[in-house]
Amino acid sequence: MNAPETLVLADGHARDKPLASPLSPDFADNPYATYARWRAEGPLLWSDAFFGGAWLLTRHADVESALRDVRLSAQRTGGWVMDVAEGDRAGLTPFQRLFTRALLFLDAPEHTRLRQVLMPAFRPQRLQALQPEIEQFAAELVQGIAPGEDFDFMERIARPLPVRVIARLMGVDLSLETDFMRWADDIAAFIGAVRPSPEQTRLAQRSTLEMADYFERDLLPRRRRDPQDDLVTELVQARDDGRISSDAELLAQCAMLLFAGYETTRNLLGNGMLVLMQHRAQWELLCRQPELVPGSIRELLRFDSPVQWTGRRVARSLTLHGQPLRRGELVLPMIGCANHDPDRHADPETLDVQRDNPGALSFGSGPHVCIGAALTQLEAQTLFAQLVLRLPGLQLAGAVERNGNPVYRGILRLPMRAAT
Repeated sequence: MNAPETLVLADGHARDKPLASPLSPDFADNPYATYARWRAEGPLLWSDAFFGGAWLLTRHADVESALRDVRLSAQRTGGWVMDVAEGDRAGLTPFQRLFTRALLFLDAPEHTRLRQVLMPAFRPQRLQALQPEIEQFAAELVQGIAPGEDFDFMERIARPLPVRVIARLMGVDLSLETDFMRWADDIAAFIGAVRPSPEQTRLAQRSTLEMADYFERDLLPRRRRDPQDDLVTELVQARDDGRISSDAELLAQCAMLLFAGYETTRNLLGNGMLVLMQHRAQWELLCRQPELVPGSIRELLRFDSPVQWTGRRVARSLTLHGQPLRRGELVLPMIGCANHDPDRHADPETLDVQRDNPGALSFGSGPHVCIGAALTQLEAQTLFAQLVLRLPGLQLAGAVERNGNPVYRGILRLPMRAAT
């Protein structure tokens, strides 16, 4: 482990910070070797590589506890957007206003109020009603692959499926599919960068504001005039009856739901497909026993999580593992690292689609557990059930291109062949 660094606090006292070993050069493509070093170095480490300095939680028990700890605040983005900005900080004000109002970045009581508004759309009975359409979407995409065809799994399947599903759930126009993907790419690149560049920040603001403009000028007025059976109609009604407190808050939920409903699912589908191709015996087991598919999704989430970490700010000073954490310091619960903790998972570097209780933290835990987790898993279960039945001969057919995003871990290009 690296030698501790001595930090002099504002009150004149000093403390030694256990330092995390540096990121490996290929960290964005393969973080798991770095994670193993960090777990061995300690449960709580300091790293200057993240946002100018952050505490890293490396083990499952601490990550899960942190995600439930009210002393650690998710309501951090106001300072975060401005902290990473270079140049015209005032120009980011519209961007900041939207981000600070999104469910993902709020604490109670605002978080509790908005979650109560959104939860009905993700309850089991609503998802069951949506399942036939998800099955239809998945079947159309899979049946569109001809025997012997070479194709890009991301382009043909992993991107279109979550676009169709979240568009159906929210009532968004599918004609915006290309714009939708660009918006999501720009926002993910910004959130996922450990030090966003001015260009990443500019593009993320542009895409967020374009997305908000679509809702504000087009879809929201249409739903007020002509309500439909979709989530945007329910959000409009919640704004009108006061459960959503402002137009800005309404726009923030619409924009971030559209982004989050697509980003995590496409990365789960891409990562999961690649992992199964790299562990051929596990893929063949699913083809022989398709009833294992639902449980396999939980293992795929554990093995290569589409979300590798999340962030919290210390709201009230506390001591953890003997280290004083001061108010305002950044804490990163390292989800991908925790999912490979051998104290939680036996033989964690082995993919086992029959693993008992994988217990992945990929969707978080506590009050901020992902509101769309059940929908994302339903999409993955439905798609992989179609694939093992209709295309059991799938195989890799070229070099894989990763997105290079250390937070939203995913794939840009996944060449495959539908071998007969």
